[in-house]
Amino acid sequence: MHVGEALHAGWLELWYQPKIDARTLVRNGAEALVRMRHPTWGVVPPAYFIPEPHDPHFRELSEFVIDRAMQDWHYLLEQQSPVDLAINLPAAYLREPQAVRDLCRRVPTHPAFGGLTVEIDSEEAIRELDLLAEVAREVGLHNIGLSIDNLGANWPQLMELDKIPFVKLKADRQFVTGSGGDRLKRTVCRHIVELAQGFGAHAVAQGVESRADLVAASELGFDVVQGFLFGKPMPLKKFAKAALTRTVMGQA
Repeated sequence: MHVGEALHAGWLELWYQPKIDARTLVRNGAEALVRMRHPTWGVVPPAYFIPEPHDPHFRELSEFVIDRAMQDWHYLLEQQSPVDLAINLPAAYLREPQAVRDLCRRVPTHPAFGGLTVEIDSEEAIRELDLLAEVAREVGLHNIGLSIDNLGANWPQLMELDKIPFVKLKADRQFVTGSGGDRLKRTVCRHIVELAQGFGAHAVAQGVESRADLVAASELGFDVVQGFLFGKPMPLKKFAKAALTRTVMGQA
């Protein structure tokens, strides 16, 4: 199944998973996750259609994610539930100066727009620190911040840096889920939180699937939590409805 066919057929959409303030348990934002709605096979997860970075359709997919996320933000605004959004982009997309300029141009100028976070996988992010430092300076002028995603056992590679271009450090779910009863997982998470604090960034825990995970994340000092405990990724209209009916997110 090729992403090019899905793009041209209009089968792709973004689903949203809430992000929650770890201290107040109030919704803090949402991550946009791409899904395919195939006319025969139904909803298809991204593992089956996300292309390799060298695929010529990768840029087209990235542009779809940006455009649709901004359209969806306006829809949420109309529904009285605007939210700060996070999207996932490859570092390779941000190598092109025109792509960065286009990204800045696409963000809303509405006063209710609280900002956009661009999440970049940690392996790519660590390889491209110099590039991303330049990108962060440019996009920061347009209320866009960069986040390092899926940070885990590779956290020591950030230790010797004087500064980082990221406003958020997001722990890999494999170290968050079950961390309450696993010393190794807790150690990795603690180091990620300490790194974030040292750099003046927010620490995000993804993979919070139980109340025990939430307690552990809170005790470790994470600022934001995300996971099935607070809701699975859901289509736009369902997310908007949930946002309207819940001020404080609960188990979904």
